[in-house]
Amino acid sequence: MSNPTKSASDLSQGQSAYDRLLDEIRHGTLPPGARLREVDLAARLNISRTPVREAIRRLEADGLVEHLPRQGASLRRLSYAEVMELYEMRAVLEGTAARLAARAASELELRELSDINQEMTASTDPAEIVRLNRQFHATLMNAAKNRYLQRAIGAMGRTLLILGRSTLFDPARIASAAKEHDAVLRALQARDGVASERAMHAHIEAAHRIRLRQLRDAGVMDALPDEGADIAL
Repeated sequence: MSNPTKSASDLSQGQSAYDRLLDEIRHGTLPPGARLREVDLAARLNISRTPVREAIRRLEADGLVEHLPRQGASLRRLSYAEVMELYEMRAVLEGTAARLAARAASELELRELSDINQEMTASTDPAEIVRLNRQFHATLMNAAKNRYLQRAIGAMGRTLLILGRSTLFDPARIASAAKEHDAVLRALQARDGVASERAMHAHIEAAHRIRLRQLRDAGVMDALPDEGADIAL
């Protein structure tokens, strides 16, 4: 006979393990290519191997983990082409969200976006700035009022976690990101959908340039363009 209490406990521990591993991926503690050994993770998280196995399966379903011959489960490395495609899709999806929000956002939501960006500008704590930035983008997504768009952005966002720490941990990026948010806000407040989409595209493209520089410096992408290729970043 099955033990429902044990089953519920495994489910709870599996969710906890999944959340903790996502956090470690988000903060770069688990870098691209890191091996995910069930025994090691179970010992470190102080749980049994069953919920760890379930967490790894969920990460694989999210597209974050792959199984390699003679190596087992590992955090995926993104190729240069995949990084380019991800940011191109992010610009399309979040640009669309900004355009829809220009039409659908309430005045309360616009004030909330402005308040979040002011807090972000005033903060000197990088972790808090990163949190506020995520809150800004999440609030804008909600203001677009399109659940299918939100799901698409959520799925893309999980893949972006492979890239590790936010570009906003780069001090030079913080001030420019807040100014880019201001440009999006001005367009939203003017209810100008085209300008909102254009401003969001510019914001994502700026983040993309910083990300490519970081990945190039860290050497964590699988395949860069051929040596000598003339790439304008």
